Amino acid sequence: MARNSNKVVSLGAVLARNIRAAPQAALHKRLAEPKWKPVKLASMIRLEARAGKEKELGDFLRGSLSLVQQEPATAAWFAMRLSKSTFAVFNIFTDEKGRQAHLTGQFAKSLKEQTRELLAKPPAIEKMDVLAAKLIDFQV
Repeated sequence: MARNSNKVVSLGAVLARNIRAAPQAALHKRLAEPKWKPVKLASMIRLEARAGKEKELGDFLRGSLSLVQQEPATAAWFAMRLSKSTFAVFNIFTDEKGRQAHLTGQFAKSLKEQTRELLAKPPAIEKMDVLAAKLIDFQV
């Protein structure tokens, strides 16, 4: 039992009141959170490094981050190593215009210039629809 304004209130009543208030509090929190544009599209580019060029391809991808950071329509970009010689770039976008801008942008041009030297075969590009996504605001 808890005391509240000279009234005895049961723990069950306090919990029930808090549970009823929770959806309203969650709504206020959501309204105060950053507004995200919904991400709808993605692409994955699979890259197979030429034998002996794995380190160079990894370095190229790390160095490409600065190019992609200049693409306002690319909502997220990940360069990943899948195995010793297989790499991938995964991107998400809010619309097709943004995806096309990325696939024809500076990163794509730079990758094309490096294809013969670094890749065992041409990049394999897969286009995808995003069914659901969770994004977080990393701003401090």
